[in-house]
Amino acid sequence: MRHSRVSAGLLMYRFNSAALEVFIAHPGGPWFPHRDHGIWTIPKGEIEPGESALDAARREFTEEVGITSAPPFIDLGSIRQRGGKTVFAWAFEGQWDSIQGIQSNHVDVEWPVGSGHWSSWPEIDRAGFYSPAAAKERMKLAQHPFIDRLADALAIARYARLSAA
Repeated sequence: MRHSRVSAGLLMYRFNSAALEVFIAHPGGPWFPHRDHGIWTIPKGEIEPGESALDAARREFTEEVGITSAPPFIDLGSIRQRGGKTVFAWAFEGQWDSIQGIQSNHVDVEWPVGSGHWSSWPEIDRAGFYSPAAAKERMKLAQHPFIDRLADALAIARYARLSAA
């Protein structure tokens, strides 16, 4: 398995009783089954050769959570995570039926490492909508700016609509 130093992802959002909520995901696999804070992420993944970052973000979002994204997309820029990986992100407004759950692709993992025992794990094992504050409690610290940038972009768009009225 190759590991790219560049990934792209999507941050889905919605308004619930006028309050902003963002959709984040908990990584599957054997590494963090009982850890809930500091590891959640936006659904993201590697950019394939010849693929645009936005196309990669849309593909990865569908593969990891089974939800199809739709424009318009808000460019949230990029961040650099602690391990050195650069992540580009976009946001879009969408809905998700929590009763249906997520439909994640699976990855084969040798666990424990070096044991020769391979098993298949979902790439994402749970996901959900959270308030920005609750999402930040769960998310990787480096990805917090995506939430702040989304909130800023939505406030600017709201101000522009109010000013035009």
